[in-house]
Amino acid sequence: MARARRGRPWVRPALLGLLAATALLYLWNLSASGYANSFYSAAVQAGGESWKAFFFGSLDAGNAITVDKPPAALWPMALSVRLFGLGSWQILVPEVLMGVGTVAVLYAAVRRRFGAGAGLLAGAVLALTPVAALMFRFNNPDALLALLMTVAVYCVLRALERDRGALKWLVWAGRPSVSPSSRRPSRPS
Repeated sequence: MARARRGRPWVRPALLGLLAATALLYLWNLSASGYANSFYSAAVQAGGESWKAFFFGSLDAGNAITVDKPPAALWPMALSVRLFGLGSWQILVPEVLMGVGTVAVLYAAVRRRFGAGAGLLAGAVLALTPVAALMFRFNNPDALLALLMTVAVYCVLRALERDRGALKWLVWAGRPSVSPSSRRPSRPS
């Protein structure tokens, strides 16, 4: 493994360059969207003021009305607002970071199966896809969904690679329904 890494000294700088370029692309003129989707921004603002509103994804700090989506997508933005105050960058930078994370996880998944060059190409294609660039610069729940789905695919691919420890990776993927005993062929009676 170490020998293979020494033979390709360009991989790590290329990956870091891809991630830096992705972050730059998504951060460029980020505040042009303002608060983006005001519906979710109101919930983020409420979550920045009240832990109860944070936990339930409420639109107001009094926790009277909740958003129509699971609140997990609001949590990174609300934590950012709690730490740095309310502003468009504080709301949208966590989405950008999820985009950079998605590119990194996609690279890792493709690299394991097809090599570093293919992983870098897949990451670049994702980063440059217009809908992905829009999604990771806006505060809809799609950024977290894309990141978590990419992580789940990575975990499933890891489970398929090895016989031992496969159950652990399937549990990480969110599919604990496959047990080691279900992989063995049954004996005829």
